[in-house]
Amino acid sequence: MKSVFVTVGTTSFDELITCVSSRATLQILKRLGYRKLVLQIGRGRVVPDSFASTSFSLIVYRYKNSLKEDIKRSDLIISHAGAGSCLEALEEGKPLVVVVNEKLMDNHQLELARQLHREGYLFYCTCRVAGW
Repeated sequence: MKSVFVTVGTTSFDELITCVSSRATLQILKRLGYRKLVLQIGRGRVVPDSFASTSFSLIVYRYKNSLKEDIKRSDLIISHAGAGSCLEALEEGKPLVVVVNEKLMDNHQLELARQLHREGYLFYCTCRVAGW
């Protein structure tokens, strides 16, 4: 079963969680052949309802001691641009889309995402650019 794993690390990134859990995004994922979306939402205020149907499931949780198993089991990783989250996904050789949080004042995440993109490791965007 093809799956997507979304992580915000230990922080919150409600805009990302809202975007990836929207009805439109779920429909796109289904059209692309994904059948499972796992959201690690950190300390965010947006908490989508988990559900399971015959064609798709959404699993939501705040924290785990390690994200390694979720990353290993996923076919695509969508992550905030935290260094730890990026490195964990890249160590597993998973396709990675990084969504930069534009609300951060000193946006070192954007610098990291740009550099890793230049080196061919990932794609990056913002929620606004992604059309979410």
